[in-house]
This record gives sequence, structure tokens and C-alpha cells, in this order.
Amino acid sequence: MGNNKNKSDTRSSSSEMGGKHTQTDLGVKPSSTVFAKFEEGSSSSVSLAPRARNEADQQQHAVSLNVKEAPIVSSYNDKIRPLLDAVDKLRNLMVMEEGIQLPTIVVVGDQSSGKSSVLESLASISLPRGQGICTRVPLIMRLQHHSSSEPELSLEYNGKVERTDEGRVSEDIVKATDDIAGGGKGISNTPLTLLVKKNGVPDLTMVDLPGITRVPVHGQPENIYDQIKDMIMEYINPDQSIILNVLSATVDFTTCESIRMSQSVDKTGERTLAVVTKVDKAPEGLVEKVTGDDVNIGLGYVCVRNRIGEETYEEARAFSDQLFQTHPLLSKIDKSMVGVHVLAQKLVQIQATSIARSLPEIVKKIDDKLNICLSELNKLPKGLSSFAEAITAFMQIIGSSKESLSKILVRGEFDEYPEEKHKHGTARLVELLNQYSEELHECDGTDVASNFLMQEIRILGEAKRMSLPNFLPRSAFLVILQGKVKGISSIPIRFVEKIWDYIEDVMISVLMKHSENYSQLQLCAKRAGHNLIAKMKERSVKWMMEIVEMEKKTDYTCNPEYVTEWQKLMNNLGGFLHGVLEDEHKPPSFVVDDIGMVEVEVFRQYPRDLLSEAFDLKMRMIAYWKVVLRRLVDSMALHLQLSIANLVNKHMEMKIVTELMGPNNAGGIEKMLEESPSVALKREKLKKSINKLKESKEVVGKIMDGIITYGD
Repeated sequence: MGNNKNKSDTRSSSSEMGGKHTQTDLGVKPSSTVFAKFEEGSSSSVSLAPRARNEADQQQHAVSLNVKEAPIVSSYNDKIRPLLDAVDKLRNLMVMEEGIQLPTIVVVGDQSSGKSSVLESLASISLPRGQGICTRVPLIMRLQHHSSSEPELSLEYNGKVERTDEGRVSEDIVKATDDIAGGGKGISNTPLTLLVKKNGVPDLTMVDLPGITRVPVHGQPENIYDQIKDMIMEYINPDQSIILNVLSATVDFTTCESIRMSQSVDKTGERTLAVVTKVDKAPEGLVEKVTGDDVNIGLGYVCVRNRIGEETYEEARAFSDQLFQTHPLLSKIDKSMVGVHVLAQKLVQIQATSIARSLPEIVKKIDDKLNICLSELNKLPKGLSSFAEAITAFMQIIGSSKESLSKILVRGEFDEYPEEKHKHGTARLVELLNQYSEELHECDGTDVASNFLMQEIRILGEAKRMSLPNFLPRSAFLVILQGKVKGISSIPIRFVEKIWDYIEDVMISVLMKHSENYSQLQLCAKRAGHNLIAKMKERSVKWMMEIVEMEKKTDYTCNPEYVTEWQKLMNNLGGFLHGVLEDEHKPPSFVVDDIGMVEVEVFRQYPRDLLSEAFDLKMRMIAYWKVVLRRLVDSMALHLQLSIANLVNKHMEMKIVTELMGPNNAGGIEKMLEESPSVALKREKLKKSINKLKESKEVVGKIMDGIITYGD
């Protein structure tokens, strides 16, 4: 297509975009003054809806096609082109890597659907052709109307810009693609940008994606379909994306994979425009397909006849016009739905409306992201440059760690870790103590009704000595006590180990958090923490073993509950002896209050005095054992509170300082001057993001200033 022809077509297409609207075809009102002014100055409009226009619209469209010059074109280029340039600059700045989506026309289609031909017709240049996947990377096509008769073409990829021309652009795209994705037939998500400045082309930016194929050819990975699908979904999923779905007239639209993908993210079709290619190969029923719209194409259909063989673009345009005017079937399609010039016009209108709608939100998101990055950068530790700064930072870390651990393990405050229940220390310690107490009370040997009095009778028989009657031998009591203490002796030791494992976990976690920016200090603190907890655990185990041993050797308490409990239990003695020795019915069992049902048949062979002594011995042990178990729990709780307080307030700081300054830590505190790789990487990443966002803010700031100026 010649340059003059292109220029004329573009102008006439632009003139068709006029018309005063109260609402855009995307379903939202334009959000910038630019578009309000732009639309107010227009004389006609092109609807983006898929339905056929009435006769008046068709006449207006026909008039607009014959307009050679229109003042609105100059106004449009002056006011809209800067917006498109701004979005392109934002895309080049990679602002989308910061989670900020840009209005994007995404070109998708099944393999061999005619995608490349459509893009060639829009850009009036040749793109790579061949068998299999020709587009192996996202190809960002930036088309700009250029007043000069000499086109300017360039490729941008991998941080470099290379000039090209119409004669070798296809070859250069292939070379650039090989450079990005390799020389095989695989694909890559790294984009390649093609800038086309040419007289007559529409002002558009589009992203062309690989054609959808299900069967891998030789040299392609087996999961090529999944790779292509993932890439397409990534681009079409954002609400800001406009989907240009290229469909072949030769296939059933409902079976097209590209339609299924677009429907999955745009169920109502409000941001999907369809281009139907190869209309001359399947004209039968095409009118019904594009007017019936069984697949929800909300922005409408455009039917095109692309360049064939060696036709020039000018010849292709003439053949297309003739085809849609004279073909007995294709001529029935509304003229507002046919031709590359109509497609270009619709895309420009859609793109402009989308940018107008999205720009305020883009500005807000850039500001929000910039503030977040600045805040995160400020939270990073200041780089240390002297020994004094390192000492100060070290003392701050130790101080903040001590305060956190004091809150968690001593004072019972958890505002620092509201959602991490594992670090609500005092509550977890109480739970562990309760579990310890329950285990002590539920261990073997605490069922007092089982084998009632038999152990006492046996031990009393072995403890006989020359003494006054009615005196219980202390040795018998100690034998039973020692057996019971030995039976539960492993429980306190296991509990000590469990409790210190928990404290170690919490302490190391807190130390790591407060020293996260100093990797050398973290290693030192972790090592010191493990060594310190090991010593504290060893000390507690030794202390607990001494407590257990004392309980074995000593039967003493000043707790008055012991006597009270024993006396209450001894109130059962008379009834017990009566049931065993005097009850004429000789019951086989008897209920002892606070103990339960006990077997008594076996006791009838023993004398009353022995039974009385055995019963007394049993009741004394029951009463005293409650005291022993309570003492084991209470003393452990007291020991833990003291040990934890000493750990936090005394031992931890001293141990870490000793470790840091010790002979095994060459370089000592000076190593804190070395910033950890993770912090250095995070700092560099934040700085890059901040610079990128500041540049982006400057770009959109100028545009917003321009909008205000136009509005004035």
C-alpha cells in the first residue's frame, strides 16, 4: 500500500471516530478531559458493539469514508498520541514488573488463523512466515503515524536497540527471536519490541503472542501447548487487557481454543474484539456467524481480506474493498464490520478509551507502590561504616531481642506477634505445665483402688521389728514412696527437655528476626543461643534429678492439707473392717469413699490389726502423694520462671558477647560491617524499583499536566 494511500485511509478512519458520546463502548465514561474534548469536536462515531447498525449509521459511515481531511485528526494526534507514548514509555520502563498493569491490546489466535497477516495489514510491513510457530516470543508492535515519507523501524530486546528497514525486518525479527528464545522451536516470555514509524499506519501498540497449537512438532517441547497457554493467560487475564481474537472464517468459532481462553477471563466479552480472516475461503453463513455472535464478542467483529501472495498492500486494499462490495454473500455484511481500515479505527478508539479509563488508576498505583518501596528501603538497616556504629547496632539488637523475649516469656505480652501463637510464651508454658501435671497424675500406679492394700500388707510383713504395737514402721512408708517416685521419675526429666526445646525455639527465632540484616551476627547469635540453652537444660535436668531424689529420701510436708486429707480417708476404716470381718453376708467388694469399689474377699484371712495398719499406710500414702505431685509441678514452675528471667536478663547477652568476641570468631564485631547478601540484594532491588517508579511518575505526571491544560 502506498504512503499516500495509507495516509488518506488513516485520516478517513480517524474522522469516523468522532461523534458525541455520553458513554463509551467499553461501558465506562472517559475518565480524562482529553477524551471529552476529543469527542465533543467530532462529527461522527463508530460503535464498538457487535450488532448491526441501522441505515442512518451506515449512511454516516459511508460519508466518513470519503472524507479526505478532517480537523479532528490534528486534534487527535496532538492530544491522544502523547497518551500512547506515555503508556509505551511505561512499558519500556518495565513498570508492569512492579505489579502495575497497563492498557494492552493482546493479539491471540489459533495457529494458522491469520494473525500475522492481520498485523502485516495494520503495519504495512512483512512479518516472519513459515511452518509451525512463527511468533515464539511476545512481539510488542508499536505503530506510530510518521509524517515523513521515509519509514523508521527498530527492534528493542535484551536491553539493546537495533535499526532495521522494511526489506529486512522479517529476517531481523527471526534473528532477534533466536537470540531471545534460542535457535530451536521453543518459546520464551521475554518480549521483543518492534517500533514502526510510518506514514499512514494507525497509532497502536499491540502484543502479538504465539499461535495456539496442541501437537508439538519436531524440536518443540512436549508441553508446548501448556507453555503457550500460560503465556497467553498471563497477558489476557488483567482487566486492562483488550483481547484481539483472530479467527479463521473456515472454522467453527465455538471450537476455537483462543475463544475458550478469552471467555475464561472475559465471560461477557466486554473487552474482546474479533477479527475474522480468510473470508473469501468460507463466505457461506459468515453473515450469520458475525451477527448471531454465539461466543460473546462484546466489542464486535471485523471481517478482513488480507494480502495474498505477491500483492502490494495497496492492491490488497483494493481487492478487499471490491470483494466486500461485489461478492454475493460478503457484500451483505455491514460495511462498518469489514476492512482493515475499520479494524484500525476500532482498535485506536478502544485503545484510547482504555487508556483514558486506566490512567488515573495507574497514577495512583505508581504512587502507592513508590511509597511502599521507599518505606521498605527506609526500614533496611543503615550501612555500618565504623566500629562504633557496629557496637551501637549490636547493642540495639541485643536490647530489642531482650525486650521481645521479656514480653513473650516473662510478662505474657504478645503484641509483637499477635498472629503467631507459638510465640505467646507464657500461655504456651502454662499449657506445657498443665500437660506435665496431667501426665504425672495419670501415670501407672495412681489407680488407688487397683490391687487395694496388697502392697501395703506385703511390705508391712517385711518391715516387722521389735517395737510397740500400733506404730507404723517408717521404713514401710519410704519403700512404697520410693517405688512410686521411681515410677514417675522419667516424666519430670522429659518435661524439662521439652520445655527448654520450646524456649530455645522461641529465643533463636527472636534473635534471628532482630539480627536478620546482619548475617555474621546471626550465625554468632544462633551458635551462642544453642550453647546457652544446652547449659540451661543440663542445669535444669540436674536440678530436677535432685528434686526427684529428695522426694525418694524424705517424707515431709508442713502442708496441713495432708493431715486433713488423711483424716477424711481414715473415716472409712470402721466401715471397711466391718465389711471385711463382721458383715454376715460377706460381700466380695466394698465401696471406700474417695477411692471407689475395692475387692475385700482376700482380706478375710488377715488379722484386724494388720488390716488396720495396711489401711492406715494406704491412706497416708494417698494423702501424701497428692502433696508430692503438687510439689513436683510447683517447684518446676518456680524454677522455670527464675531460669527464664536469668536467661533473658543476664545470660543471653553475656553469652552472645562472649561468642562474638571469642577466639572462634575471627574478626569479631567488625564482621557486622559486612552487609548480608540478602539485604544487599533487597536494597539494590528496591533502589531499582524506586528509580523505575520515579521515572514512571514523571512520565504520567507530564501527561496529567497536559490533560489539565487541555481541559482548561
